[in-house]
Amino acid sequence: MKLEGCNVWQHAAGDDDRNYVDLCLKWGVILNGPGHLGRWPDCSRLLHDEGWSAKKLSDLRRFSQDMQDGDIVVLRLGTKVVAAVGVLIGGYEWCDAFGDVDGWVLQHVRRVRWYWVGPQTFETYALKLGDTTQLLGEGAVRAWLDSLQPNCPVDAVLPALPYLAGGQEIDYSRISEFLFDHGVASASITRLMDEIGELTRIARWYGRAQGKKPSEHETVAYLVVPLLRALGWTPQRMAIEWNYLDVGLFDSLPRSDETLQAVVEAKKMDNACLSAKAQAAGYAEKRPACRRVIVTDGIRYGVYVKTEGGAFDLYAYLNLSRLRDEYPIYPCHGAEEALLAMSPDWRPGVGMKVLAQTPKDNL
Repeated sequence: MKLEGCNVWQHAAGDDDRNYVDLCLKWGVILNGPGHLGRWPDCSRLLHDEGWSAKKLSDLRRFSQDMQDGDIVVLRLGTKVVAAVGVLIGGYEWCDAFGDVDGWVLQHVRRVRWYWVGPQTFETYALKLGDTTQLLGEGAVRAWLDSLQPNCPVDAVLPALPYLAGGQEIDYSRISEFLFDHGVASASITRLMDEIGELTRIARWYGRAQGKKPSEHETVAYLVVPLLRALGWTPQRMAIEWNYLDVGLFDSLPRSDETLQAVVEAKKMDNACLSAKAQAAGYAEKRPACRRVIVTDGIRYGVYVKTEGGAFDLYAYLNLSRLRDEYPIYPCHGAEEALLAMSPDWRPGVGMKVLAQTPKDNL
């Protein structure tokens, strides 16, 4: 790979807990944040006022201004894994569709044509922790790049960035009407809407007033269980810490593997929840009657549904603090379908909407 005359950057794509390499590869991007206050540099003063460090602001400036068209990007996980290598295409962009990457707000975007996709593992600390975006120094990774050959089409067309076509934040009245049209009782809907408001207030309080986030047990008790109760799950049909499950949801009594309808795997608030799918699906696969897996941090929920082939695919995603009818970076439905799919009477395959989304080429 020709390195002479261009900068080589290392850029992080999450960590061991929150890995979004696949999104970077799928959409031809690298991402940085926080991006909730708008484009760079207009957001810099707002971020400063919000308490973000000068170090973070320098990182965003580097990402938005210093990286140049034609520079080389090494996509890293941790300090020893190179996930992909690519070439920057064009300039800085801001895209609100990346405003919820498993809970991270990463709307700052650079386009990348991927040249090689790995992974390739090096000795620990061959890559640097610290800033999301930083120049790659001399060492084993750079020496490896000198002889790297492409395993992707070098003239690949970049997909169009995802956009929120109908993805504005939706209000409670619209969700209420949707649930009512699908047979949910008015009293249950009223309770659910009140509970969502209360849960988001509690979450904001944890973020504002507490020195640390709630434990996993506290997340289940004060955030997850209240929502499940509001959706209609009774204590009899909802078991906490049952046979190694955080929460088990049952079709009928007695509680057993044969009546288990859904597995709920909970993480501490603000931890990645979608990464918990593998663990939760492992529990569900041992119980053939189980057709749903729900992963959550108490505010965000991913609902996975068992396919005919036996795998659990993401059906819907919900962020209580950012209710949207679509989250286009994921091939799934949004808040309305997620709430419906978490209710006791919903059944996979009955009235399910089909959603197919693939990136469109544009560059």
